[in-house]
Amino acid sequence: MTMLKKTLIGLGAVLVVTGGFAAWVMQGDVAQIPFVQTTGPHPKLTEPRPQTFPTVGVARPIGWKPGESPVAAAGLAVSRFADGLNHPRTLYVLPNGDVLTAETNAPPASAQTGLTGLIARYLFRAAGAGGPSPNTLVLLRDSKGTGTADQRFAMTNPALNSPFGMVWREGRIYVANNDAVVSWPFQPGQTSLVGKPDKLMDLPAGGEHWARNLVLTPDGSRMYVSVGSATNIADDGIEHEQGRAAIYEYDFAKHSARQYAGGMRNPNGMDFNPRTGELWTVVNERDMLGSDLVPDYLTNVPLGAEYGWPWVYWKKNPDWRVQTPMPQDMMDYVRKPEYALGAHVAPLGLAFAQGGNLMGPRFASGAFIARHGSWNRKPLAGYDVVFVGFDDRGNALPVPPVPVLTGFLAQEDHTHGRPVWVGFAHDGALLVSDDVGGVIWRVVAPGARPAAAIVPIPSHEAPPPPKAPLHYTIKRDDSSDLNTPQQ
Repeated sequence: MTMLKKTLIGLGAVLVVTGGFAAWVMQGDVAQIPFVQTTGPHPKLTEPRPQTFPTVGVARPIGWKPGESPVAAAGLAVSRFADGLNHPRTLYVLPNGDVLTAETNAPPASAQTGLTGLIARYLFRAAGAGGPSPNTLVLLRDSKGTGTADQRFAMTNPALNSPFGMVWREGRIYVANNDAVVSWPFQPGQTSLVGKPDKLMDLPAGGEHWARNLVLTPDGSRMYVSVGSATNIADDGIEHEQGRAAIYEYDFAKHSARQYAGGMRNPNGMDFNPRTGELWTVVNERDMLGSDLVPDYLTNVPLGAEYGWPWVYWKKNPDWRVQTPMPQDMMDYVRKPEYALGAHVAPLGLAFAQGGNLMGPRFASGAFIARHGSWNRKPLAGYDVVFVGFDDRGNALPVPPVPVLTGFLAQEDHTHGRPVWVGFAHDGALLVSDDVGGVIWRVVAPGARPAAAIVPIPSHEAPPPPKAPLHYTIKRDDSSDLNTPQQ
């Protein structure tokens, strides 16, 4: 055998082995239980299947042709409120009915290095999210009341740095950049951001989860800020996760902030339960434990709550991949999430049904959630808007999520768009942002009457403690367990 033949045979063997290895890696971990079992108050948690090479499932974007739209649930209709947008993410409705959407993307500083960074950059590009951030707030106005925005104004400012969360309060617009919460003077009807903003608080910048959301308490006295983790499971050390995976509370009267709750890998959409007044959020859980783990979730967030990231998931399940030792006694106080939304669905937007909405009786009490769709699962899941029903006591019902808007996935590996955010327009329609499709969708139940206002559960103050006597007398009693010294 000539040297050339030996070389060719050796090269062929290398190519076969390399090709086989690549095919094995790309095949990844396939779900072993029905997806619905990873949803609800009591999801099925399989044994973890840790991965050195992640399962990669990406739906490549193909956009929407004229006349195409997602599929609305029976009794609902969907139309375009606005299109031709550049990666619209969050939505916020101003008091005068104008709709703000943030055209935004990750900041350059969030780029990762090594194998993880290489995979992340590939995934972002493949999913249509690899470009620079537009850093623009677009104001959409339906001046004719037709259900379509006939006017739009692009609001730019040098201080916008991967903007995401937005709220309006007492003549100012507050924006959560990836690295700080800032505000400008702003009156409804205004169509520009002028001058240098005031800074309320600094935030940990960039990271794998760079999007920072905002929500105001119903009385406007406090604001909550969500901050996601920098990595999957503190891969770069817990010291690089300081101030992350948490929700912060800003008190306007005191001009101060504090950590409100922690242990949430990536809390994002936030809203207040109209029956109980509680803060709720949706959370993206960890990756690379198999296609069936870990379910993302919807949960209430009491003051001081701890949900376990990165050491624990779903209250009692340690993640043994984490190198940093777990805080002492942590398992004793980690909370269990209220409701699983499915493994690797990437929930982002959250909006509770309110009085006046036009979604019909079927969707009168509960929460609308945009599941952006994740990459670490086969087959793909998410890429839809769902509804989680709630009972009259403000608790999530023990049933699977109800589809509201589907049809974003065109085929197994292609998608028209990806839903990001949900919110209600002044006329009661549900608005849904689609970052990959560049569209804001409008959903209503044709002919539906505005929903009745949801009545909050009455709250009662705790009774005052009983009055204690001013003086105590201790007498010796031989039958008592009290040990008193002998005279």
